[in-house]
Amino acid sequence: MTIVTDQKRAVLDLPDMGIVMADGCRLSARVWLPADAGTHPVPAVLEYIPYRKRDGTLPRDEMMHPYVAGHGYACVRVDMRGNGDSDGLMTDEYTEQELSDACEVIAWLAAQPWCSGTVGMMGKSWGGFNCLQTAFLQPPALKAVISVCSTTDRFADDIHWKGGCLLGENFGWGAVMLSYSSRPPDPALRDDWREVWLNRLEAEPWLAPRWAAHQARDAYWKHGSVCEDYGRMTVPVLSFSGWADNYMNTSDALVRNCAGPAQAIIGPWVHQYPHTAVPGPQVGFLQLAVRWWDRWLKGIDNGAEDDPAYRAYMIHSAPPDASAKHRAGHWVAEAEWPSPRVRREVLHLAADGGLSAPRTPRGYLSQDESRFRAVIATPQHLGMYTGEFFPMGLNAEMPGDQAGDDALSVCFDGAPLEAPLDLLGAARLVLRLSSDKPLGFVVARLNDVAPDGSSVRIAHGMVNLCHRDSREAPQPMMPGAEVEVAFDIDQMAYRLAPGHRLRLALSNSYWPFVWPSPEAGALTVTAGRLNLPVHQGSEGEWQPPQPEMAPAWKHKVLRPGKTTRRIETDLISGKVALLINDDLGDAENLSHGLITGETMSELWEVHPDDPLAARAVHIWEQRLSRGDWSVRTRAEAEMTGTATHLRMTARLTAWEGERVVFDRNFDDEVSRLFV
Repeated sequence: MTIVTDQKRAVLDLPDMGIVMADGCRLSARVWLPADAGTHPVPAVLEYIPYRKRDGTLPRDEMMHPYVAGHGYACVRVDMRGNGDSDGLMTDEYTEQELSDACEVIAWLAAQPWCSGTVGMMGKSWGGFNCLQTAFLQPPALKAVISVCSTTDRFADDIHWKGGCLLGENFGWGAVMLSYSSRPPDPALRDDWREVWLNRLEAEPWLAPRWAAHQARDAYWKHGSVCEDYGRMTVPVLSFSGWADNYMNTSDALVRNCAGPAQAIIGPWVHQYPHTAVPGPQVGFLQLAVRWWDRWLKGIDNGAEDDPAYRAYMIHSAPPDASAKHRAGHWVAEAEWPSPRVRREVLHLAADGGLSAPRTPRGYLSQDESRFRAVIATPQHLGMYTGEFFPMGLNAEMPGDQAGDDALSVCFDGAPLEAPLDLLGAARLVLRLSSDKPLGFVVARLNDVAPDGSSVRIAHGMVNLCHRDSREAPQPMMPGAEVEVAFDIDQMAYRLAPGHRLRLALSNSYWPFVWPSPEAGALTVTAGRLNLPVHQGSEGEWQPPQPEMAPAWKHKVLRPGKTTRRIETDLISGKVALLINDDLGDAENLSHGLITGETMSELWEVHPDDPLAARAVHIWEQRLSRGDWSVRTRAEAEMTGTATHLRMTARLTAWEGERVVFDRNFDDEVSRLFV
């Protein structure tokens, strides 16, 4: 890691530039721009998110934006309406208002005397989503985007639903946003901070039930899903994804489908920017970003448009490690995508639990397919070692050894490999099965099984059986009726070592990643095929630049943080629980004096035999202070289920000093139509 202190151009840091929308709402922006931009205008690069520029994302902002600004750009970090130091109220994610504001901000930036008239947009996660969504709207001044850890399909590939399965993190993300959005503006920037804060608290939405109520791919989810019309995606897109994140499918979708220029870089990373993310190796994300901006915002003929369409880090076999700092592997560079170097190899699910070549190379089930009978009726606590939906760091958030879950699953194993097997792309699984219940799902994990029996998850996929034919119009299963079900397993780039085996592990439970079905059902599988993307092989085809960044933020740790993560079994009740405690400590910003702290706890418990015992409890606390001023908020949320409904309760409390100034309870039930 190289810290760059001498920039090519001197940079000004403007902490609170006001951008006023047409309806009078003032958005607060922190802007880094060259000191001479008034006489030598520069392109603007916008990052537009709800995560608070004054404290929330400040540590990463200060490592990125001054660096890019020093290369001749105005980097503009805007707090979205209803968050941080901006006016207004936030009602949901990716709303019409949010995207309308983004287009207004872009037009405003292009008109400034220090801007050349061209604008780029970048972001990670929420910011990665809305820069794609804004590109879809085609504001005239927007000339390129860089999207990190994002999605093209809000229903199929986001934190709420996956394959039509209700993710546990739909509830978790609702609790996060209830907490994150409960904080006030900084009084150092706004005299009216208290009035703004109380208005926010009164209007604060509890979003988890709203998201859970939309159990099909309806208009709610289609809004903001750029996959609805890739023909509108004409703005050049550079997509970054991570194999340890759960947004790894986006890069393939963009490069494969966008009407305009699109490139992808996928590393071994968690849900972080690639110059700081684990597992390593990290890459020079900021240099790659500047190269992209130089080409599309400044028109410099640097050849960026001719870079490989799809650059992927192919992970090599290694022992399981849920806190891996580094993954062995090499970079594959595909000039075009889909790659002509990838062939499809179809393996047959055999009665003896093996994976072998079928009689014909067809990728679907034929009437004369070899039949067997395997019953999937897995215990509800299977999945405890699957890791987080979007892991953020090294606290055992990535998948651990899958051997324990494999032992509870129905597994099909290939023979020990005689030579390395390189996989690049998405596998597709086709099953012939029946269910004894109307509601249910099936999860498939592709695992790398070492000679010692340890098991590493390569990729996973899942499908709600109600969605077997249509995401828009799901239908319950007819108990006992055999159907054909086909679904994709997530994108991957992975090399299995000689002597290792490829395993397909099937389950109909996956706690806490997927919320359980209302009844513990059984699936009977009678045939199946696994269609694999086999790469011809490669060695070190791209050497990315090493990470560079601006100096870290100036701060003082007042109280260090601590994280624990454990699995417990209650020997009396029989319940199994995952417990997470994440105390981020407290720190003082030495530039403006704000002291911030955050504490979180999660409980995910279930009984192996009872899906209705599933229960999640999350508690978040946010702390802000400076001198004799202090505020604190606490968000407590709980989710349970009955045979007919999902219940989600929450309580939001706020203190000014030691005095409670706000206290509200939420209690919502959602009908279980297809989950």
